[in-house]
Amino acid sequence: MTTPLNSGQELSDKIHVTVNTQYMADHPASEADKFAFAYEINIANHSAESVQLINRWWLIIDGNGKQTEVEGAGVVGEQPHIASGNHFQYTSGAVLDTPVGSMQGYYEMQDKDGAMFRVPIDIFSLAVPHLIN
Repeated sequence: MTTPLNSGQELSDKIHVTVNTQYMADHPASEADKFAFAYEINIANHSAESVQLINRWWLIIDGNGKQTEVEGAGVVGEQPHIASGNHFQYTSGAVLDTPVGSMQGYYEMQDKDGAMFRVPIDIFSLAVPHLIN
């Protein structure tokens, strides 16, 4: 028998976020002294209950230390429900003024009872390949 999760922290620990990034050399922004990156996010629900992604918050920092906050409802126009044992994957992007930078943030999720909790997204790099040895 599975014990139900009774706190946001316990549930948050069961939602795993992985990120893959790619420099988009052919993107129009990358030809205008900007650097375009795509990031693919996979959100896996290893808990015993369904959750819904309600909001997102990102902190994007370029190589000059310029910080940009991005927040809003859902991701890529969706507020997906992620059933127990399932995952949700999407791709989005960021444009930086420098060839290196980083992103980090969190998702605000809701459990089946309507309680909100945060799932942190660890810092990850955005970097033009072969720029740093």
